[in-house]
Amino acid sequence: MNVYLDDERETSAGWLRAYWPDEVIAFLKSGKVKQLSLDHDLGNDNKGTGYDVLLWIERAVFIDGFVPPTIAVHSANSSARIKMECAIAQINLLARHQCLMTLQMSHVLK
Repeated sequence: MNVYLDDERETSAGWLRAYWPDEVIAFLKSGKVKQLSLDHDLGNDNKGTGYDVLLWIERAVFIDGFVPPTIAVHSANSSARIKMECAIAQINLLARHQCLMTLQMSHVLK
C-alpha cells in the first residue's frame, strides 16, 4: 500500500490518505506500506507532524529491525523539509546497517 500524509492536498490515485501521524504509524505497523509520502504541517501540532512519523520509523528500525518503506517528503515548509530529508537519509543508513549486521550474523551462525 502507498500512504499519503496530508491535511490539505488531494491524494493521487493508488494512494491511501492519512491525516494524522497515528494513522500512518498504524499502517506502518501492518507491514504493508511500500511507499510513504509525508507533509510536515498538518494543521494541529498537538496531534503531530510528518516528522513524528519519521521519529517512529527511526526508532522501529533501530529497536525492532523494522524495514522502512520508500519515503518521500512533499511539504512546502522548507526548513521542515530539510530536517525530514536528513531523517530519511539517516533511516536509510540505519536500515542498511541493520541488514548488513543480520547477514553477517547469519553467516556466523552457519
